Amino acid sequence: MGSKQDVEAGSKAKYGAYDDALVEPERELLLPTGSDSPTASTVSTPRYNLVHLVCAFVGGAALCIGARFLLDVSGIAGPPPLGDDVRVQAPPYVGSTEVHHFPPVAPTNAFPDLFPTSVGYPGGTPTGAEPGLIATAPSLPLQTGAAQLVAPPKIHKHIHSTHGDNIEEEEEESRKHYKSDRPFNLFRSWGNLSPWYSVPRGAFGIDGTAEPPAGCVVTGLHLLHRHGARYPTAWANFGGPAKFATRLHESASQWEATGQLAFLNEWTYKLGEEVLTPFGRQQLYDLGVSMRLKYGFLLKNFTETNTIPVFRTESQDRMLASALNFAIGFFGYPFEGQYQQSITIEANGFNNTFAPYKTCPNANAAGKADRSLPYVREWVSHFLAEARERLSRAMIGKDGLQSEFAWTGEEVYEMMQMCAYETVALGYSRFCDLFTEEEWEGFNYALDLTFWYDSAFGSPVARVQGVGYLQELVARLTHTPIATHNSSTNATLHTPETFPLDHALYVDATHEVVVLNIITALNLSTLAASGPLPADHIPKDRSFRSADIAPFATNMQFQLLSCASTPEPQIRIIINDGVVPLHGIRTCPYDDKHGMCPLPAFIDAQQETIRGTDWAWGCHGNWEVPPGSAWNSTTGDTPQA
Repeated sequence: MGSKQDVEAGSKAKYGAYDDALVEPERELLLPTGSDSPTASTVSTPRYNLVHLVCAFVGGAALCIGARFLLDVSGIAGPPPLGDDVRVQAPPYVGSTEVHHFPPVAPTNAFPDLFPTSVGYPGGTPTGAEPGLIATAPSLPLQTGAAQLVAPPKIHKHIHSTHGDNIEEEEEESRKHYKSDRPFNLFRSWGNLSPWYSVPRGAFGIDGTAEPPAGCVVTGLHLLHRHGARYPTAWANFGGPAKFATRLHESASQWEATGQLAFLNEWTYKLGEEVLTPFGRQQLYDLGVSMRLKYGFLLKNFTETNTIPVFRTESQDRMLASALNFAIGFFGYPFEGQYQQSITIEANGFNNTFAPYKTCPNANAAGKADRSLPYVREWVSHFLAEARERLSRAMIGKDGLQSEFAWTGEEVYEMMQMCAYETVALGYSRFCDLFTEEEWEGFNYALDLTFWYDSAFGSPVARVQGVGYLQELVARLTHTPIATHNSSTNATLHTPETFPLDHALYVDATHEVVVLNIITALNLSTLAASGPLPADHIPKDRSFRSADIAPFATNMQFQLLSCASTPEPQIRIIINDGVVPLHGIRTCPYDDKHGMCPLPAFIDAQQETIRGTDWAWGCHGNWEVPPGSAWNSTTGDTPQA
């Protein structure tokens, strides 16, 4: 589809500023020149008096009045007053899916033999020393924004009307019951759909940064990260941008949008499904560069042992693409020969710690895996009530009546999802400025409810799904193979070649739900300190924020350290550049100001969790939990038999 003229830019944008120099070539083509005319013009210039001018003016005015009368009668001059018996409708293509297929299936000018990727003659290729910002720099770079994405020019702070009411009075009333804990940032208000960012210092309870404490050096790193920004998934139990587009398309003859929503009259659905967006690819490339700059010095361990790293991901398209984009950032192109990429299978029946739900039936069971649904529905009915009414007023129904076509709360929620998805896919979305800061904070919290009750501390299937990765982590930390594969671990892939136990650097890629499963299984309880999340208000200073811990490209660093002050090796956990306290782990010290725990104590606690987690009961047991607040958890444990 060709691009459309931006009508808001005005006539200058469409035609350019009027300039004789630009018009002259066209004038020369249309008018005869001296060389074209065989003789000079002898026509005299007409002369007009006052009577001619007055008559012309009166005649022109009469024609304009007559034309206006005809237009008003026919209805062409504009929409009729609300309530008139006139039918309106949007174009039939509104909401339809727009797809651009690239590359072509069989391009006519593709000659790969003529365009080799290497022709020799590379010039000099001496390398330098490996970087190590984590050890050498006085401070570390922070991920502060998403440079390629465009936010709307203005988002109102509080509830406001689009119909000329007293905005100042409404905002003052809103301030009485709403106060955000942090400065507003749209890109950090989308829960798991937010691009990853460095969390504020002290966000998790440790007033420190990712640099090792004085007297300590990093000796190893286990990195767990999520895939980058993607299109919507094929299915959602609540909301879903594709459902919104479908309703618009199927009902296009029944409505016309006005005001802020007028853009819907020409809007089409431009999102794909499941795979990475261009911005998502960039996120993982940038993450790879960042980790090479911070931890590149760990590669010296591989040079000394004549080995190369083994990174892991799984077979889903966005997972493999994320891992490979990370590798290009970390190793550069070409990366062949610098590392080996293990690809596990994500499909039903295959054990996979990066997709434990594929072999855990209870992780897909209604009432167990989707406990968030009643909470999210209730919260949406609260925080989007005014927005639903406001946006419904902007719709004219098929009979020309205002609000005849009304939005549901779920559809307004889908508009907010559309803002996030269109932004990370297309770079900008007109849906974003439909909502206020307060409403965006409500959206952020709705996603906190989703992941608290479905994937983290409030879910009865969270810990059991995370325990397989804990087994693998302990195996690496102890350099000991897993003795019994009784969870989501895959014995076939646990060989010295595909699952080495003696490396200084590991990189694993997974989904945000699995990251949250693992955080829960590790018992990082400070993230659950504010307890179960209510559905009728946002708790002040809540400890669980999905945007902080599970955004697109979230990354979790397990740092191994050697410190002069203690003979035991230490471990600490960094999530999106924020240090996480480990005192929720029973054997770790409560008051370590750097978030460190002696490695043997950390291992003991995780082994205790592994022994106490029953995969068979949690994933295959016939247990139930009542919906809503009648049953709650802050540990992610399955109810006991």
